[in-house]
Amino acid sequence: MISFFIKIWKEEHRMSKKQSVEPQIADLGNGWLKTYHLDYKLEQGSLNDEIDNALSEYASKSGGKGGNRPDCKLLLQDSNLDYYPVLIEYKGYKDKLAKLNANGIPILKKSNNDDDYKTINSYAVNGAIHYAKALLQYTSYEHVIAIGMTGYEDEGGMLQHEIGVYYVSGKNFAFGQKAGDYTDFSFLKKENFDAFVEKLQSLNLTQEARLLAKEERETEITSRLVKLNNDIYKNEHGLGESARVYLVAASIIANLGIKGKVRPLEKSDLKCSTEKGNRDGDIMLRKIDTFLSEKNVPEDKKNLIIESFSEKLLTNSNINKPINGETQLKRVFSKVIDDLGLYYKIGLTTDFTGKLFNEMYNWLGFTQDKLNDVVLTPTYVADLLARLARVNMDSYVWDFATGSAGLLVASMNIMMDDAKNKIKSPEELQKKIIHIKANQLLGLEILPEIYMLAILNMILMGDGSSNILNRDSLNDFEGNYGFIHTNDKFPATAFVLNPPYSASGNGMVFVEKALSMMHSGYAAIIIQNSAGSGKATTYNQEILKHSTLLASIKMPLDLFVGKSSVQTNIYVFQVGLPHEADSVVKFIDFTNDGYTRTNRKKASTNLRDTDHAKERYAEVVNLVKFGKKKLHYLKETDYYEGTIDPAKGDDWNQSAPIDTRPTLDDFKKTVGDYLAWEVSNILKNDAEGEQRLGK
Repeated sequence: MISFFIKIWKEEHRMSKKQSVEPQIADLGNGWLKTYHLDYKLEQGSLNDEIDNALSEYASKSGGKGGNRPDCKLLLQDSNLDYYPVLIEYKGYKDKLAKLNANGIPILKKSNNDDDYKTINSYAVNGAIHYAKALLQYTSYEHVIAIGMTGYEDEGGMLQHEIGVYYVSGKNFAFGQKAGDYTDFSFLKKENFDAFVEKLQSLNLTQEARLLAKEERETEITSRLVKLNNDIYKNEHGLGESARVYLVAASIIANLGIKGKVRPLEKSDLKCSTEKGNRDGDIMLRKIDTFLSEKNVPEDKKNLIIESFSEKLLTNSNINKPINGETQLKRVFSKVIDDLGLYYKIGLTTDFTGKLFNEMYNWLGFTQDKLNDVVLTPTYVADLLARLARVNMDSYVWDFATGSAGLLVASMNIMMDDAKNKIKSPEELQKKIIHIKANQLLGLEILPEIYMLAILNMILMGDGSSNILNRDSLNDFEGNYGFIHTNDKFPATAFVLNPPYSASGNGMVFVEKALSMMHSGYAAIIIQNSAGSGKATTYNQEILKHSTLLASIKMPLDLFVGKSSVQTNIYVFQVGLPHEADSVVKFIDFTNDGYTRTNRKKASTNLRDTDHAKERYAEVVNLVKFGKKKLHYLKETDYYEGTIDPAKGDDWNQSAPIDTRPTLDDFKKTVGDYLAWEVSNILKNDAEGEQRLGK
C-alpha cells in the first residue's frame, strides 16, 4: 500500500516539474536570425577553422578538454571591416539567464579561483561568456559578443523569453560587460550593427569595477603561474632553472603575434619533426625572429635575443626529441599558452612577467639572502617611485638593476599618459610615443635569465625594450645607449631603483654611480633603511656632494609580504645640487599606507585598500613636492621637516621629535588630579574617625 502511494507521489512530482522549453527558445532566436538574413551556424556547424580550433582547445563547460559547442554562432562585420564573433547559448528554464556577482559581473569562478563549471553549465549568459574567453585566448579576435537567451511557458501556455547581451574583450579584462537590454536580436541586423558596435566601444567599467576586475585577474594569474610552475617542475625533467625561464619567455613571445603581420605560433605548427631546420625549436626561433623584426627591435639586439634562446635551449637535442610522438618543447609550449594565454593577450597593464618571475623563485632552490635580492616591486610602489622622480613625457629614465623592468614599465606608462594629455595632434602624439619607447628608457640587468624577462615584460607592456641591456651596471657601463646610438650618452633626468640589498652599501653603490653620471633631474629609490643609518656612509657622503636629499619616507614593514620582512625607506634626491647643511629634508612616516596585506594562499586578494590607500600615495608625492600644506590623510606626527649633516651620511632616518614640554592643559590636569587625591584622602580620614567614635 505504501509503495502504491510512493508511486503516485513520484508521478505527480514528475508531472509538476516544468519541462525545458529550450527547443522553442532556440527556434525563436534562430527564427529571428533567419528573418534578418544572417548567416548563422548551429551547434555542429563551422564558422572557420580558427574559431573551431579555439573552441576545441579550451576547457569544456564541464571541465574536460574541448567539446565547446555554442548553440548558435555568427561572424559579423561592421562598416570598418572589423569582425565580431557572436556566440549564443540557449536555455529553457525561468531564472537561468545569468548568475551575477555583487558587482553585476557574470560568475565564472569559485571563491578559490577554480572554474565554476556548474554555473557555466546552468546559466545561458555564463556559458556564452565561457565560449567567448576561448576565442580571446586562442584566436586573433579581440572583441566577442556573448548572448544568453532563456524562457518558460506562463500559466496561459504562452512562451516568455529573456535575453542577456554581453561584451567580452581585453578592454574589460575578459569579464562579461552588459551591453544593454534587448527583447530580440534585431541589434545584429546589418542596418543596426554599426550603431550596436559603437555602443560596445563606448562601454567603460567604473573605476571601482575596473580595479576589482584587475585585482581578480591578477589573482588568477598568480594561481595559474603556480600551476604552471608545479607542472614544469614535477613533470618536465632535464630542464634546469634558467632553461625554464627561457622556455616560458620564448613560448610567450612566439605566441603573441602582431595583427595583420605575424600570425601567432600555434600548437599545431609544432610538428615534432627530427629534420634539422624543421625541429620544433627551429620553428619557434623563426617565429620569434619574425616577431622581433616586425617590432623594429634593433638588429644587434634581436640577434642577441635569438642567440640567447638558441644557445640556452631551443636547439638542444633533448628538448626537440619526440617521445611518444611529442617533444618536450611542444608539451611545455602547450602548457604555457593554455595556462597563461588569456592574460597576456587581453593586455593587462600589470607587471605580468614580474609575477611570473616571483612565482618561479618560490620553488627554485635559492638561499633566503638571494631570494630577498630578487623581489618584485609592487606596481603601486613602482608608480610611486616614478612619480617621486617627477617622470613626465620628456623624462629620460634609467634603472641600474632593472630586474623584470617593473619600474621602467611604470615610468613608461606615466610618460605616455602625460603625452596623451598634453599633445593634441594624433600624428605628433604617435611620434612622441615611438620616441619614448625607443629612446627615453634604459635599464641594465646582469643576470641573463632575468634580462630575458625584462625584455619580455617591456614587449608585453608596450615594447620599450630597445635599451634594456644585459650588462653589469657597475663595471660594464659608461652611460651610453646600448643599441643604435651607441656613441651617444643617455641623457638621464630620472633615476628609479630597487637594488639588490646584498650589494655594497645595501645597494647604495648603484645610486652613487648613477647620480654621479647625471647632470640634473630627480631620483627615487627604495632600499633597506639601514643604508641611511650607517651601512652606506661612504656612498651617502659622496652622493650628497652632488645631490640633495629631498625626502626620507619610511615604508610599511610588510610591503613585500611573503618575500622580505626588512624595513625599507624611499629616498628622494634632486640631482646636480649639492646638499647643504641647512637644506630641508622631509621625513615622512608612511608605515600606514592604507593597504591591508595578507599572505594567505587562499585569500581572494592579498592586498586590500582599507583606508584611502590611493589617496595616501598621491598625498606623499604632494608632500615631497609642496610640503606640510598637503597633509590630509596622514597625521601631523607622520610628517617632519628637519636637516641632516652632509658630512655624516648616517642620519637619514629621522622621526618627528616628541615635545616633552608641559602645556597649560598638562598643568591643569596635574592640579586636578592632586586636588581629587586630597579630597579623597580627607573623606577617607573623616570616615575612619567617625568609625572610631562609634558614629
